[in-house]
Amino acid sequence: MFNSEVIELFKEKDTPFYHYDLKVLRKTLDDVKRLAEKFQFDIHYAVKANGNKQILDEILTKGFGADCVSGNEIKLSIENGFSARQIFFAGVGKTDKEIRYALSQYIKAFNCESIQEIEVINELAEESNLVAEIALRINPNVDAKTHKYITTGLDENKFGINQIDLPEVIEKLTSLKQIKLTGLHFHIGSQITDMNVFKGLCLRVNQISKWFIDHGIKIEHLNLGGGLGIDYQYPDEKIIPDFETYFSIFDEFLERNDDQKIHFELGRSIVGQCGSLISRVIYIKRGLNTKFAILDAGMTELMRPALYQSYHQIDNLTSDKIMTEYDVVGPICESTDCFGKSVKLPETRRGDVIAIRSAGAYGEVMTSNYNLRDRNDALYTE
Repeated sequence: MFNSEVIELFKEKDTPFYHYDLKVLRKTLDDVKRLAEKFQFDIHYAVKANGNKQILDEILTKGFGADCVSGNEIKLSIENGFSARQIFFAGVGKTDKEIRYALSQYIKAFNCESIQEIEVINELAEESNLVAEIALRINPNVDAKTHKYITTGLDENKFGINQIDLPEVIEKLTSLKQIKLTGLHFHIGSQITDMNVFKGLCLRVNQISKWFIDHGIKIEHLNLGGGLGIDYQYPDEKIIPDFETYFSIFDEFLERNDDQKIHFELGRSIVGQCGSLISRVIYIKRGLNTKFAILDAGMTELMRPALYQSYHQIDNLTSDKIMTEYDVVGPICESTDCFGKSVKLPETRRGDVIAIRSAGAYGEVMTSNYNLRDRNDALYTE
């Protein structure tokens, strides 16, 4: 992944920082673009995965839209050149201020998650004499078979409208004059690696779509969300996700009309493998039963291990000594500030350069300055 020239660049730069391999990103984008065109699918990049301007610039070259979950993500997308008519606004808790801003920009659609939200959008659209296009985010009650903190498609989750409430929603829509229903939205979770889950989603969407057809309601577009996982265990072996199988499943099992648009909101699968968090070893500390490799990066730079107990491959880029086990930890005053336990690394010393891999998604975008930490600019290579 890292040649000698790139490692020399790392040695010269203050750590910690994010490194982005633009060659990997471009290859991934090319793959997504080619296959989306093959199957006639529309792609919207999930901005929450990574809002770095350079990353957005690369994605924009492919003509993709944007999936946003806040007013500021909409603003960032528009400022970076994304067409407002290719922006979908998702999220269970849209504020009045965010809704007004989205309306003023004439975005493509609001993905709505409750009756009250639809009523509020109708009220705010009426203020400006606008008609808001919406898609209903429906909870399909499909188990994504992923970590419980990133599952979103079960009845117990806070996301989406439960199917039992659909008759009430449709009845309410008949009285809301500033609302136009154009689509259905589904998203069942993140980091899904079992492709059969997506087959199950297709079958459930087919059932729900038929319910709307039976009630005489035309649906212009279906948004199937995202959720395709990446290989955190072996990032160099499977650096680009299996988009071919992913899209093929939807092409085979999803029932759609000839004039119906099919949207996907991909995030992690596009940017996850192009990014790494680069750090230095500050100290090696001997504990009672382990050695600690203490880095200058912590949970303030990469939250996922502390938040989800997630795994990231950790590489020592400047040692070729015999393998030894370390608990790799950060400098933050929290016991959860740990990147991995019993990690096998070449014998590691103060000053060694460490790469925490597969950090392009939900890495830099989730950073904080807790403990009043400094932030360093990202490094990009091609």
